[in-house]
Amino acid sequence: MNNRILVLSAQVFSVLFSPFYLPVVAFVALLWFSYLNLLPLGYKAALLAMVYAFTVVLPRLAIYAYRRVNGWTRHELGRRERRLVPYVISIISYGALLRLMQHLHIPAYGRSIIWGALLLEIICALINPFLKISTHAAAMGGIIGALIGFSQHYAFDPTGWLCLCVLLSGCVCSSRLILRQHTLPDVGWGTLVGLICGFVCVFIN
Repeated sequence: MNNRILVLSAQVFSVLFSPFYLPVVAFVALLWFSYLNLLPLGYKAALLAMVYAFTVVLPRLAIYAYRRVNGWTRHELGRRERRLVPYVISIISYGALLRLMQHLHIPAYGRSIIWGALLLEIICALINPFLKISTHAAAMGGIIGALIGFSQHYAFDPTGWLCLCVLLSGCVCSSRLILRQHTLPDVGWGTLVGLICGFVCVFIN
């Protein structure tokens, strides 16, 4: 019974903190906690809808179609040798979103979130032939890195939020281990890559 609860909890964490959703979460936090919360509600809703479309809807639909064409289950698609195309799909989608955001003159610190996600996907794709790096762990690491970067830009104390993000990152990484989707090196390297990407892309903008 305890094992079933543990596995169910791990599945819930894996779904709730899917890498697809974290750019949207980051934008929600940016619009809520920065001066951007003064923007009109309609503008904020349109911006979030755009980010959601390019980072969640389009990649997931394309990856789903790719999986169905090949007759693979979601678990079968997770094999290291089959992950390259999903990475390429995400990279193209994030790149298109960045181009659109530049055209719409979205502020650099807003684009830095997508830059971080794009850089993370590229590095994970390059590492994939050698290591099945955890994108769940990388995404959580990216949130931590971006939070540290924003705290340097805006000179605020991120301790409380940082503790929460680290705790959630530990839960997500543990869930990937419990579900046997990744090994300890997979989640360790994923967290490190995400942390560096998130921090660098926010700090230099």
